[in-house]
Amino acid sequence: MNKISGQIVRFVVMLLVQVLIFNHVRLLGFLNPNVYLFALFLLPLEMPRSAQYAVAFATGFVVDAFQMTYGIHASACMFFILLRPYLLYALNVNKKRNETEIPVPGKKDFRWLLMYTFLMVLAHQIFVSILEVFSFSNFIYTQIVIVFNALFTTLLVLCIEYIFIPVKKQN
Repeated sequence: MNKISGQIVRFVVMLLVQVLIFNHVRLLGFLNPNVYLFALFLLPLEMPRSAQYAVAFATGFVVDAFQMTYGIHASACMFFILLRPYLLYALNVNKKRNETEIPVPGKKDFRWLLMYTFLMVLAHQIFVSILEVFSFSNFIYTQIVIVFNALFTTLLVLCIEYIFIPVKKQN
């Protein structure tokens, strides 16, 4: 299977898993993981920015259609793609940068992956939660939901990465 068809299959599988399984998960009444972000994490960095935005919008649109959230996930995915190169640059300031390297196990160490994944998921979760709630009436509760959802989603995304991406050691 070539690289493009592998990406398409990954997107379809992650979207199906999200809309058929994880959209119906409500742990402790408020934990709802967004594992479809895994597919956005693995978008090739050399892909044109306009194509990345189109894929992100389509991904968010599908999730919105099943959750009936009217563009919240589509706009959050667009924000995710907007933030991605800046965070990669910030995390790689003093290191050799490779513009085409996707941050996956084997290419990056666990601590770096954990920080990158958590910050991206946290930014996405803040964006989604602020648009969903759109009020400061339960500010502390909203912050708790954001942090726990980000932690839970980060844990699931990292588990999926380490399970389904073969670790290739660098020489």
